[in-house]
Amino acid sequence: MRPFYYLGVLSVFFVVIFQASSEDVGINGGLNCAVCTAFIALVEQLMEIKNYSVQETLEKICGFLPHPANVDCKRAVEYMEPVLIELIIQKNGPDVVCNAINFCHTDEGYPACTTIIPPFESRELTFAQKVARARQHVQHHLLKFPRRMLVCDIPGIRNICKWVTKSFVNREPLADLDKDGFSPSMSYRGTAWRGRDCSDVLPDIHPGAVPIDRDIFYDSNCNGIFGLNNVTGQPYEDELCAMSESRGVLALGDSISAHFSLPPNWLDATKISKEAFKHLKMIIENEFDWPMLSSVTGHGNNSWTEVIRGPMVSIYNKMVERNRCNHRDYQNIAENGEHSFSIHKLMKTMSRNPTRDKPLLVSFALVGNDICRGAHETLENMTTPEEMYRNTMITLEFLNKKAPVGSYVAILGLADGRVLYDFMKHRIHPIGTFWQDFTYGQFYDFINCLKISPCPAWMNTNSTIRNIGAKRVEELNKALEVLVKKNKGRFSNLNILYFENPFKRVIAKWINSGGFGWQLVEPSDGFHSNQIGQAITAEVSWEMMKELVPEAMGPVNPHNKRIQELFGDQGGF
Repeated sequence: MRPFYYLGVLSVFFVVIFQASSEDVGINGGLNCAVCTAFIALVEQLMEIKNYSVQETLEKICGFLPHPANVDCKRAVEYMEPVLIELIIQKNGPDVVCNAINFCHTDEGYPACTTIIPPFESRELTFAQKVARARQHVQHHLLKFPRRMLVCDIPGIRNICKWVTKSFVNREPLADLDKDGFSPSMSYRGTAWRGRDCSDVLPDIHPGAVPIDRDIFYDSNCNGIFGLNNVTGQPYEDELCAMSESRGVLALGDSISAHFSLPPNWLDATKISKEAFKHLKMIIENEFDWPMLSSVTGHGNNSWTEVIRGPMVSIYNKMVERNRCNHRDYQNIAENGEHSFSIHKLMKTMSRNPTRDKPLLVSFALVGNDICRGAHETLENMTTPEEMYRNTMITLEFLNKKAPVGSYVAILGLADGRVLYDFMKHRIHPIGTFWQDFTYGQFYDFINCLKISPCPAWMNTNSTIRNIGAKRVEELNKALEVLVKKNKGRFSNLNILYFENPFKRVIAKWINSGGFGWQLVEPSDGFHSNQIGQAITAEVSWEMMKELVPEAMGPVNPHNKRIQELFGDQGGF
C-alpha cells in the first residue's frame, strides 16, 4: 500500500474506498474508522442543512453517484440503514456511531481516537459509556455485523472496492496494443500520463521517436508534423524540426509530480452535489491524480472545472511554446507514495529508446516520502543521507541506460513542510465546514492517533516531530548536492543538475501577489499543492531553469508560427 492512498480513503468517505480499506491498516480501526467517521459527519451535516431524514439523506448521497456506483451504494444503504437510522437520530455524533458499529474501536494499550465533531450532548458520560449506551440501543442490529468491521466487506461497497483497486494495478498504459508504452486512450495511465500514440499497432511509431523516413508519408513521432512541401520538395519534418533540438519532458517522482488531488466538494456537506461526481469514473481511473494538469506534464485544457480549478501551467507546455516540434512528447512516471527505495522499479515503466528516440528533460522530484515514511512517534524510519545517495545513484544509472544522449536530469531537493502546519492548523477542514468545528490541527491529530497519516513528519501538531523532519530534509538535500558535484560528467547520456526545491519561492511569489499561503494547499488533505500551487511551481521552476541551465530547454524554434499555420493544433491531445 502507498501512504497517500490511505489519506484518500479518509477524505473520500464510503463511496470511493480503495484497496487499503479492505485491510485493517492502522490501529483502533485505522482507515475503516476514518472512512466511517467522515461519512457519518457528512450525513449528519447534510441532514441539518436540508432538513432531511436519515433515510432521505442516504438516498440523496447515492443519487449523487453515476451508474453503476449508485446501484452499489443503494445496496450498501440497504445493509447499513436500519442501524444508522437508530444511532443518528439519537444525535450520538460520528465518533460514537462508528465505535458502536465496530468500524472504530480502542485497541489495548492505546488511547481512544476521536474527532469530537460535534459534541452533541453533555459530558456527564465518558466516551466509553456513550459508546456502550449507543451499542445497547442497536444490539439487535449488531448481530449481523462482524466484531471488526471493514468498509470493503459491506455489500455493494465490495464492488466499488474492486473497481478502484483495478485502477492501481498497472503503472503502464492499460490500452497499449503495440506495447510501446503509449496509448490512444486517456485513463489507466493513458494519455493523461503520456503523449497520445498515433498508431497503436506499430511499436516504432510513438511520441518522441526519431522520424522514420523523414515523416514524408505518415507521422511517426506523433507531433502532428508530416508530409512533403511541394514547393521545396523537402519533408516538413526536416524543414521545421530537424535543426530544432526537440526533446521530451519526463516527470519522475511522487504524488506531487502526479498531482494528487481530491475534490473537496465530495466531502463538504455545503457543496456536495450530483455535479461534483460528474467525473468520478475518470478520477478513479487516474488514481486520484491529475498529471494532465500538473506542473511538469500538464497539457491541453482543464475540462473538469466542477472539481478542480486554477490555471494550467507546465514545463511541458512551455517546452511546446518554445518548440512546437515537442508536441505530445511527455511522460509522467510518478506514483503516490513513491520514495527513493522503490523509484527504480517505477522507472522500468518509462518508454525511451536511447538510440531511436529524442533526448529528455527529466524532472526527478521525490519531494517528501523519504521523510514521510518515518514512524509516527519517532520518525526513526526516515531515509538516511547515505541511503538517499545510494538510491539516487541507482536511479541515475538506470536513466543513463534508457535516456538518449544529451538528456538532462533536474534533481529537486526535498521540501521543508513545516510551513504547511502554520498555514492550515486553525482552518476548518471540508468535512466540518457546516459545523465549523473541525480544524486541520484536529484532523492531523485524528489520523496520527489512528496511525494512518501519510506524513507524520509534517501533518503533526507536535513541533518537535516537525523539527526532526526539517533537520533530516537538510541532510538529504546536502547528500543530493554532493552527489551531483561528485558525479558531473560521469554519465555518458545525462547532464545532471541539482535544484533547490522551489516550494519557498512559490509561496513567496503568491504572497507577494496578495495571496495567502493556505490558498496553495489541497483542501481535502491539507498537504499537497493544489492547482494554483502546481501552476506557480511550473512558473518558478521554469525561471530557475532559464537562470541556471537554459541549454536544457533547447532553442526557440523559428518555425513555430509556420507549424501552427500548416498543422493547427497538431492533432491535439
